Amino acid sequence: MAPPPTSADRTPVIVGIGEISDRPTDPTTGLEPLALMATALRRAERDAGMPLLAALDSLDIINFASWRYRDPLAQLRARTGIAPRRAVYGPVGGETPVRFIHEAALRIARGESEVAAICGGEAQSSVTRAKRAGLALPWTALADDAPAAPRSGSSQHPMAAALGLTKPVAVYPLYDNATAAHWGQTPREALAESGALWARYAEVAARNPQSWMKRSCDTRTIVTPTPDNRLIAWPYTKLMVANPQVNQAAALVLTTLARARAAGLAEERMVHVWGGATADEPRDLLARDQFVESHAQNAVLDAALTLAGGDASAFDAIELYSCFPCVPKMARRRLGLDAGATPTVTGGLTFFGAPLNAYMAHAVCAMVRHLRDGGRLGLLYGQGGYMTQHHALVLAARPPDAPLAQDVSVQHAADARRGAVPPIAPEATGEGRVETFTVLYDRTSVRHGVVVLRTADGARTLAKVAPDDAATLARLTDLERSAVGVSGPIGRGDDGLLRWRIGA
Repeated sequence: MAPPPTSADRTPVIVGIGEISDRPTDPTTGLEPLALMATALRRAERDAGMPLLAALDSLDIINFASWRYRDPLAQLRARTGIAPRRAVYGPVGGETPVRFIHEAALRIARGESEVAAICGGEAQSSVTRAKRAGLALPWTALADDAPAAPRSGSSQHPMAAALGLTKPVAVYPLYDNATAAHWGQTPREALAESGALWARYAEVAARNPQSWMKRSCDTRTIVTPTPDNRLIAWPYTKLMVANPQVNQAAALVLTTLARARAAGLAEERMVHVWGGATADEPRDLLARDQFVESHAQNAVLDAALTLAGGDASAFDAIELYSCFPCVPKMARRRLGLDAGATPTVTGGLTFFGAPLNAYMAHAVCAMVRHLRDGGRLGLLYGQGGYMTQHHALVLAARPPDAPLAQDVSVQHAADARRGAVPPIAPEATGEGRVETFTVLYDRTSVRHGVVVLRTADGARTLAKVAPDDAATLARLTDLERSAVGVSGPIGRGDDGLLRWRIGA
């Protein structure tokens, strides 16, 4: 009879990391996504210094969007020669790399896996450049009939979809404008905070050899609209939003402490998983109780703080997801971090680059390097959707004091804090008070404004601000006074959509 498993047999450790940033002069010579991921996997194995890919029993591929394959799992297996008994192509979500690593560690702790890998990659830069130049990419044939990733916008209320709130870049400003007013900031002060925070992300990216932009950027440059830094959605400029025009991939390999020791891996090369937590917000943004905090974000960060003894100062490195400024601004307040904190080891989705769902895989690689270089405790917080999916993970240079907890959901804590959700009023009339808002821009002009309104009886509705309504647009974009709380009449436009304008 086999002996019972020892603690080391079921202690998960990250032992290998691999990254690649591919910058071809000619996009037709660039690596396609599967080739990027295969390269990252081989680099992770080489980093581990032990033959792990042949022993791989679990593989998670992070959802990618720059190229469509028929059965990407089978094609990656064919490229690398790996044959894991468990292989999963994951769903859309910026938090998924953190969640996949956590889940792989949990399977190892349960004795269901011994060697696991997570990888993801995108080649959107080559795809976009080739399309603009009218060039055909000599890659695996594009599988036009392969299932596409589900669109996040499909879960939004029809009113939101009709007003263009179908992409994250149009939704996150609602949180940025609402939180600024809630914190008592003028829009100018909020913009300055965002710019200074983004400048600190840029400083880290400039030192990261895998980052895409590799340049420092000051606050003024980040927040000031110019022809090269156009407004995208108020108050965000191009340098304040995620940059998906990259060719990047990352991979990580986990195994058991016993296997790593048997292979002679030095203890300081192993990174331990202490635990983490997950929770979600309602997928429909109009089904949320407010836009000044995320109960799911708060719950997962609170759980991470508990693992660190209740004090964020225990973390000597933190990566707060940075698709848009409101996310880390909200998170650093919940964690109690100083306004001048630098909550990244990677460089952020603007400056490091945003290989869509895979950014946090690069963040884990950067965190592993930090912990190997003398760091003690690191926090990784990933987020996906429209402030929807949240996952936090704590990594450390030493083993945890307690076994890895298998129950990772803190949804109950998030839901317990949720307030009443206002009823939706698609046919609202009368006065509407601004709950939050944004203005959407094309390349050279205003497309229209969007306001989330509360009616006199407390219902919630959405309305459009016409692009030629200069007075209302000027009020929405006033840097000295927030438009949150301002009232005005609700009408209906010729397109059938509700209209709102500033009151007299």
